[in-house]
Amino acid sequence: MNNLPDFPWDRLEPYKARALAHPDGIVDLSVGTPVDPVPPLVQSALVEAANSPGYPLTHGTKALREAAAGWLRRRHEVTVEPSDVLPLIGSKEFVAWLPSYLGARRVVFPELAYPTYDVGARLAGAEATASDGLLALGPQHVDLVWVNSPGNPTGRVLPVEHLRKVVAWARERGVVVASDECYIELGWEERPVSILHPDVCEGSHEGLLAVHSLSKRSNLAGYRAGFVTGDPALVKRLLEIRKHAGMLMPAPVQAAMTAALGDDAHAEEQRERYARRRVQLRPVLEKAGWSIEHSTAGLYFWATDGTSSWEQVSKLSEIGILVAPGEFYGSAGGRHIRIAMTATDERISAAVRRLQ
Repeated sequence: MNNLPDFPWDRLEPYKARALAHPDGIVDLSVGTPVDPVPPLVQSALVEAANSPGYPLTHGTKALREAAAGWLRRRHEVTVEPSDVLPLIGSKEFVAWLPSYLGARRVVFPELAYPTYDVGARLAGAEATASDGLLALGPQHVDLVWVNSPGNPTGRVLPVEHLRKVVAWARERGVVVASDECYIELGWEERPVSILHPDVCEGSHEGLLAVHSLSKRSNLAGYRAGFVTGDPALVKRLLEIRKHAGMLMPAPVQAAMTAALGDDAHAEEQRERYARRRVQLRPVLEKAGWSIEHSTAGLYFWATDGTSSWEQVSKLSEIGILVAPGEFYGSAGGRHIRIAMTATDERISAAVRRLQ
């Protein structure tokens, strides 16, 4: 696939080397990988299901699908049938392959966006269009529109009215809307709403898919645990394709995911950890000259000091702090950086000391 971009994080290596050379070590705030423990009840469920010699079901166990549907109903006021839940081997693989599953020829995603939306379009041989304004797309047919709320990298929450307009626009044109909602439980100043919420979709999930991940909520990035739900016809079509392709979530991971979705206490505990880190880091960043924009939800601060994103990356690497340049997420991010909360309390405290 010679049309794929270079993996962007490779370009951070010189700055990472500089940050690693700091006498007190690196504070890596460049990626959103969890660092806190996997909840004990999840580990126990994984171990108890370890003797799983047979092939797991592509559709997942009934218990897993019921747990996912229960979580959506309990936490997000979304009602789906358990049969309309499809487990994913982490949400990233689905983001990358959904355009191919749909046979998409044109894919639209936000101007500031997770790079895998663009990669997925390229893998499908589709035209990739970064646009925040659907009405400006012109007459050419669109097959798939991605929305992401809370957004990565900006932490922006899309209001109900905006999401409702996207759904109406798409339904008039027969376009599938896929909503990446992996940060939906991490609302701070604003509460995110699912594309499947009745206030958005008017009670019908036709043409809609919501993608969820346990990587952030439950520290399960290493387990590769996510799911998609929404339009029953679309989910059924996706299930058939994934059966043929052998996209099987391991049975022990299904058991672990079932346990995680059935328990809210550990998720609240993790949320409180991120809240503390945000409260610690934000004021010192602002005092050091960075303005923080959006960032009302999710795991990141979207920040700028007015210089180019790479100048900011370089400046922070000199004091041993590694962040991601906004350019990784689109040309509109050329003067911003993304700062992750996914570092231990000790490392966040180290960053605070260095910025003061």
